[in-house]
Amino acid sequence: MNRKQQFIEGLTTNNPVLVQQIGMCATMAITTTLFNGVGMGLSVLIILTCCNVVVSAIRKIIPDEIRLAIFVVVIAGFVTIVDLLLQAFIPALSAALGVFIPLIVVNCIIIGRAEAFCQKNKVSDSFFDGIFQGLGYTVVLIIMCTVREFLGSGRFGGGLIDVTNGFRFTLDGTGSGIQIFPSSYGAGILNLPFGGFITLGVLIAVMQYALKKGAKKKAAKEHAAKEAALIAAEEEAE
Repeated sequence: MNRKQQFIEGLTTNNPVLVQQIGMCATMAITTTLFNGVGMGLSVLIILTCCNVVVSAIRKIIPDEIRLAIFVVVIAGFVTIVDLLLQAFIPALSAALGVFIPLIVVNCIIIGRAEAFCQKNKVSDSFFDGIFQGLGYTVVLIIMCTVREFLGSGRFGGGLIDVTNGFRFTLDGTGSGIQIFPSSYGAGILNLPFGGFITLGVLIAVMQYALKKGAKKKAAKEHAAKEAALIAAEEEAE
């Protein structure tokens, strides 16, 4: 399978959030700081990739009658591993994400890729599918965090960047972030759950507009190419 095509699908044409419109609950709930967005995105990327590889590797020996149950067991195993690792090494992130880490077990992105892609494709293709789909999910989270933080509180990098004692990255969730303008000037509604709906809705609209525009351009090019070929054929015939 073409890796470039997989990469483009994961980021744009088949993005799990903006195009497939799945896994949106956590997307709207935790995208209040860059710390949360990066942490959740990387967690899903790791779990998705590992699950894709395992499901693809055992796809030929899984009975159809219980395949969904097997998928859930595999996903639950990797979610538990990631959850325990976060609690052990990055407790601040585990506390910030709360119940949304265990809920990855029923995240439609992971179950959907296992059902629609991994059980039909080889391990290498499934591995890269997990990487690129997870990357597409992570990019959307980062964009939403950046927009909501900046417009809502005039800040960038909350929880992840600390500038109180020089510029540094922190994993304890206490980073103050970079204050661009006073928080009192921000649109505070974007820091609330409703702000997640607004931000995600705008991003989906932008993506749909871009995809439709791209499809029109592609159709116009194909039409022009057909007309050019037809003219060339007529000239040859004369």
